[in-house]
Amino acid sequence: MLFAFAVLAACTTAPTVPPAARSELAPTGKLRVGLIVENPVFVTKDGPAGDMRGVAVELGRELAKQLGVPFEPVRYDSAAKLVDGAKARDWDVAFLGFDQERTAYMDFTAPYLELGSTYLVPAGSQIRTLGDVDKPGNRVAVSQRSVQDRFLTQNLKQVQLIRISSLGSEGLQLLNSGKVHALAGNRITLLGLAAKTPGSRVLEGNFAPARHTLGVAKGRPAGTAYAKEYIEHAKTSGLVQQAIDRAALRGVNVAPLASRM
Repeated sequence: MLFAFAVLAACTTAPTVPPAARSELAPTGKLRVGLIVENPVFVTKDGPAGDMRGVAVELGRELAKQLGVPFEPVRYDSAAKLVDGAKARDWDVAFLGFDQERTAYMDFTAPYLELGSTYLVPAGSQIRTLGDVDKPGNRVAVSQRSVQDRFLTQNLKQVQLIRISSLGSEGLQLLNSGKVHALAGNRITLLGLAAKTPGSRVLEGNFAPARHTLGVAKGRPAGTAYAKEYIEHAKTSGLVQQAIDRAALRGVNVAPLASRM
């Protein structure tokens, strides 16, 4: 009984922050958190820092609390711009999908959540399944340098990929004008766009998993070690699941513990 209580306490108590980790993660006295505000998997409500909502917002705000420093959001409208922000050292930690090529600019924790990637097609589209997409003449818009862009570049052979900066504005315009036959992205983002596009459909199934992680700016070994512990704590304590529930995200799952991957 005492052993079980000790295990439960270990799972729900946040890891102690070493002084070196605090100084590395918040060198300016604030935790600058990179957030892709156009992606509802990260941010469901933008605005002043105290009013922001979303899974990544909650996790970033709680990490700042553990460090004992203010939470400062650093906003981006695409993954590509967030990665460029890493090169410019504009943020300390950031929430984004894991991509091997991004390890040149940041270090990663294990994933904290997982979801699928699929396509949005307009009303009347002849594309009915995932297998219908990779056909000659088809054009698919995808956010440049995103996880989906990387996967489709490596795996589609016949379709023409149109790389854009934003699915929400540029992507919908291309889809509604008939200049592309589908948008590729994570399921949550596409469901939101489908609600704005009468008759459009999000295809069943997934062509690739998107695993969202916490990235830490390069050259911060103590900070990275603590960030990895923090993400595991966020999963075991229920913080990630509670944030998913509050954001009302369908088809999003808490990632397995790092020890089970």
